[in-house]
Amino acid sequence: MTSIVRQDPDWAARKFASLTLLTVAIVAAMSAWFATTASLAAIRQHWVLTPFYEALLTSSVQAGFVIGTLTSALLSLPDRFDLQNLFCASALIACIANLLILLCEPTSIAVPLLRLVTGMCMAGIYPVGMKLASTWAKGDLGLLMGLLVGALTLGSSLPHALAGLGGVDWRIPIAGAAAGTLLAAMLIRFVAIGAPLAAAPPLQPRNALQAFRNRPLLLANLGYFGHMWELYAMWAWIGPFLAASFAARYADTPPLDPRYAAFAVVAAGAIGCLGGGWSADRWGRTLVTIVSMAISGSCAVLIGFSYGGPAAITLAVALVWGITVISDSAQFSASVSELSDRSLTGTMLTVQMCVGFLITLLSIHLIPYAFDTMGWRWAFATLAIGPALGVVAMSRLRARSEAQKLAGGKR
Repeated sequence: MTSIVRQDPDWAARKFASLTLLTVAIVAAMSAWFATTASLAAIRQHWVLTPFYEALLTSSVQAGFVIGTLTSALLSLPDRFDLQNLFCASALIACIANLLILLCEPTSIAVPLLRLVTGMCMAGIYPVGMKLASTWAKGDLGLLMGLLVGALTLGSSLPHALAGLGGVDWRIPIAGAAAGTLLAAMLIRFVAIGAPLAAAPPLQPRNALQAFRNRPLLLANLGYFGHMWELYAMWAWIGPFLAASFAARYADTPPLDPRYAAFAVVAAGAIGCLGGGWSADRWGRTLVTIVSMAISGSCAVLIGFSYGGPAAITLAVALVWGITVISDSAQFSASVSELSDRSLTGTMLTVQMCVGFLITLLSIHLIPYAFDTMGWRWAFATLAIGPALGVVAMSRLRARSEAQKLAGGKR
């Protein structure tokens, strides 16, 4: 793959074209993440699902992502292999996995297994896309990372919009995910690298441990881990929460379809990603992450008090939560990119995501049990623990001299 250096007079145009294609590819590929989650309502009409199995349809993707990122980190795949080819191959395998789901009944054990494969493939798409975007950074790393996370957010929300059409067969969101991953595989072939990559490091699995041995990196990762405790559990269960809340207030005639409301809440995060990235490049990464987690953690507690209340109030709190729960996500990745050895950037990003998504397995499965124990009024409050701990970690990073490496000296 030919590198495009910044001295090229057409560099700005090439940057715009490559990042546009990369963004569309990420949006298309990430539609596979919540495809079965968005199909749950249609599946329940014909099959009986246990709470554990419902959570498994989402958590199996998370588990696959953890396995994929762990393998990738130990082998330093993003730093040793052609990024374009790694992304393309991962997207094609994800496409095949989703097509095979269409041949199964939704209660078959094959479905979560194929979702596991899909998650493993996401490990070759999302972190790789992050590294590709970082090669185009020139004082705007936070914004570029925000763009990519915004693309992930929008892609993750699309199945909710498709399911909201009503009367749609459960296979439609799955088929849409297969089409999306195929499109991503084709588009990535036209995405170029902005700056020459550092020489590939020797194959040393212990390189992955730098994410925990380096104190500033560890603090940035701890902030990310707290953020991830909240994020995917919120995304996975905000739809059922809104549906239950609207039903408690309006019975069968809610003023707004909860599936479209869930789409709006998740999709609103794309605005938060861009706003967070723009703000972090100007005022500091630790500042943006601290403020975002403080607001999102508060929403996790407050939204329970809106349960069964007017839809406008519940949706307003959910939208604020949807924006702030993801507005800081890219800044943890940007921080790791700036604090780590340049030759290990891809590996450090992959390690961060591996542990972060492992944590989501716990919180996603926690919510159904928290609901059974405490009801919807307090179930989401258990997620506030993560951002609270994340605020502490990022505050400590902000106080260190190494924080001067962030955003050109803007902590």
